[in-house]
Amino acid sequence: MSISIEEVDRIAKLARLTFSPEEKQKLQTEMSAILDYVDQLKKVEGMAASPADSEGLNLMRDDVAEMPIEPEEFLNQAPAREGRYLKVKSILE
Repeated sequence: MSISIEEVDRIAKLARLTFSPEEKQKLQTEMSAILDYVDQLKKVEGMAASPADSEGLNLMRDDVAEMPIEPEEFLNQAPAREGRYLKVKSILE
């Protein structure tokens, strides 16, 4: 897949970047190479190109906050504590 100089200009404008004509040409070549590589990856059988292509399959666990250890139990394991806080050696004088 080839990307045009106009598309490079549009992307640069959206990113609020300016490039010289030589830099634009180099970016066009590099972006086209990236898109070609993505097209190759899409051809691999059984591989989704992005998480959105995986038909709702969530490979990660649910993001649920949980307290693995009670705060008091944690503080009891500390070498030194002061009230509800861990006591640590001062590093500033």
